[in-house]
Amino acid sequence: MKQSVLHPLALSVWLGISAVAQATPVSLDLPAQPLASSLQQLEAQSGLRIQFQAEGVANHQAPAIKGDMEPTEALQTLLAGTGLDFELRDGTATVSQAASSSATDERVNLGTMDVISTGLTGVARTEGTGSYTTGVVNSSTKLPMSLRETPQSVSVITSQRIEDQGLGNLNEIVQNTTGLTIQQSGPERQRYYARGFQVDNIMYDGLPISLSRYSQDVITAPDSAMLDRVEVVRGSTGLMQGSGNPSAAINLIRKRPTYEPYVSIGASAGSWDRYRTEVDASNALNEAGTLRGRIVTAYEDNGTYRDYGSTEHGFAYGIVEADLTDRTLFTIGASYQNDNKDADWGGTPTAFDGSDLGLSRSAYLGNDWAYWNTNTRHLFAELEHRFDNDWRLRLAGNKMWGRINMLGSYFFYDRAGSLNQGAGEYTYTDNYNSYDGNLSGPFQLFGRTHELVVGASMRNEIFDGHGGWGTTATNIDPYEWDSGAVPEPSYDMNLWNLKFQSEEKGVYAATRLSITDPLKVILGGRLDWYDYDDANEANSYKVTRNVTRYAGVIYDLNDTYSVYASYTDIFKPQNSPDASGGIIAPMTGTNYEIGLKAAYFDGRLNASAALFRMLQENRAKLLDSSFCPNPSVACYEAAGEVESKGIDLEVAGLLAEGWEGSVGYTYVEAKYRKDSTASNEGKLFDPDQPRHLLKVSTVYHLPGELQQWRVGGTINAQNSTFNETATYRIEQDAYAVVGLMLGYRVNEHVDTRVNLNNVFDEEYYSSLNSNTSIGYGDPRNLMFSVNWTL
Repeated sequence: MKQSVLHPLALSVWLGISAVAQATPVSLDLPAQPLASSLQQLEAQSGLRIQFQAEGVANHQAPAIKGDMEPTEALQTLLAGTGLDFELRDGTATVSQAASSSATDERVNLGTMDVISTGLTGVARTEGTGSYTTGVVNSSTKLPMSLRETPQSVSVITSQRIEDQGLGNLNEIVQNTTGLTIQQSGPERQRYYARGFQVDNIMYDGLPISLSRYSQDVITAPDSAMLDRVEVVRGSTGLMQGSGNPSAAINLIRKRPTYEPYVSIGASAGSWDRYRTEVDASNALNEAGTLRGRIVTAYEDNGTYRDYGSTEHGFAYGIVEADLTDRTLFTIGASYQNDNKDADWGGTPTAFDGSDLGLSRSAYLGNDWAYWNTNTRHLFAELEHRFDNDWRLRLAGNKMWGRINMLGSYFFYDRAGSLNQGAGEYTYTDNYNSYDGNLSGPFQLFGRTHELVVGASMRNEIFDGHGGWGTTATNIDPYEWDSGAVPEPSYDMNLWNLKFQSEEKGVYAATRLSITDPLKVILGGRLDWYDYDDANEANSYKVTRNVTRYAGVIYDLNDTYSVYASYTDIFKPQNSPDASGGIIAPMTGTNYEIGLKAAYFDGRLNASAALFRMLQENRAKLLDSSFCPNPSVACYEAAGEVESKGIDLEVAGLLAEGWEGSVGYTYVEAKYRKDSTASNEGKLFDPDQPRHLLKVSTVYHLPGELQQWRVGGTINAQNSTFNETATYRIEQDAYAVVGLMLGYRVNEHVDTRVNLNNVFDEEYYSSLNSNTSIGYGDPRNLMFSVNWTL
């Protein structure tokens, strides 16, 4: 379509300053294609801002470019022989008709746009780069920094890696992320862990949503089709999200609209009658390109390796961006996810003493009337304005409505060791709001340029749950189980009720001080007010003016290596009553980390090594019912102190020409330092979490005549784990799960891929919850995918 006015072709990628961007070689991979497409991809891969008129480059073809090249040199190569030239001014390359091509031609001045340290969205997208790393993250302090400049351990699961491994949702992403593990309390109740503690916050574009005990049942794993990448900061991230465990912050960065037409249609089919389709379409919505939109949909109809069960999954995501002015961007979007699952509540039992029953992994010991249905809706908006002095104002909000309706059964052993089945029917509504506003930018002090961000945030959760339960079967023989034998029960939905509302308000500030050229110091603080209002007034409480401190130091040894140290406070409220009827004080603690970081190939390969130590105090510990004023109501004491320490290693990005990869290893030792039960002191805090964890993912594009082919693979390995109580011990030996991938690009539009997962059909427990609920990892399975892109 012919356009009469200019527009930028893509979102700007983070760069430090324009001079460095123009002079530093970057790794490029541009196929022979129309010139407009090459200019767009050059901008995305190099960060150089390029302006041109669409009609001015029409009917021109561009040659292929592959390898390291300075952005302006690459631009000259693309324009060679076209009669076009460019003018570089204030960091922007303006493409126009060459002055010497015609004496009568008028040179079209398309104006200029500054290269800025962050794009309008404040992030560096990974979509279309083919990379396993990214140029900038701000999930640690809200200050945009490269991975090397961030004084904490950070992993990024990029768009390319999600595609290569066929990661369809957040559960699968977590399973393949350095230092993270997933435990499932039953088939559909996921829990994420890092550094010995449960992850209790997930962020959407930097806005946190708490994963409370009940909301984790409502919020099923988000679909990956809407994600540009996932940033994971391990350790305490109180400056970003306020209260929470010192585990990790998982930040889901959504895809943004494109300026040029983009359409992608994908389909997958695999073992156990699993089918998935995706549609992703984006374009400018007006001729000027100041209004842009994107729609992403996905649908799954999946069987299972178990004897019974299926899942129907639907997902839709829409987003619109509007350039209100040259410096003001407004974004609004929404998503909807619906999961209808024929899945039971509990997992597979072991024997009473924790030994394996020898059942097949496919054995289903639930009932054919069980269901677990959830839907989650998000509405989000963002207003961002860039001032003339490079300061930026960002106002953002995210609203979530979550619903679950379920009916399912679970197993329990009585004191005599007989296996019995109970069932429950529950419905939850969980509504969540999260808002943030901040102002950030550079300032001058003592002749040097520094950065500052100040802001305020608020989030609240409103939960309302109802349910009923009962016993459905006794003295069960698991080897003779019939899933159709128990009639569907019906319960009084008011046997159990829970209503609460929590609210957290905070103000924060952080500054990045440039002490010398190689030395940077980051200082930050946060002040929080927390209010928990329970329908039972005895369980309501407040925390006023809690202070969270943050400090980081980064020293550049040279152009490649940096050393760093960081400190963060820990703050997590608890709603556990004590023996006097009050509420246990919040958990507090400290998080220390020191490390070495490196950036190779101009940031296309990032590496890090870290040592960390965390202390968490005042952990609520369940008391014997004889100590409680009402024996039928649980009570607790603040008796626990846990220390977690270990090593964190990761290399991710361009390993060699055509070879992307990620290798991550973590060692975590989390133990009780203090406990009211003296025998617990010195023991592992959560022994069913692995201490040694290795995650490997790689893809290699074959050279020469085989360049249409690519091969890849994954390895997820861990040490032995166990879960032990006074009555049972469940053990899982060390294991490794290997995956392989083979891809073939048919032409510039069609790409195919085959993923073979669990190649050696490793049989293992994926979770060790109790002797009545364990989970198995998926057996060997195959998935074939084909994708057509405009």
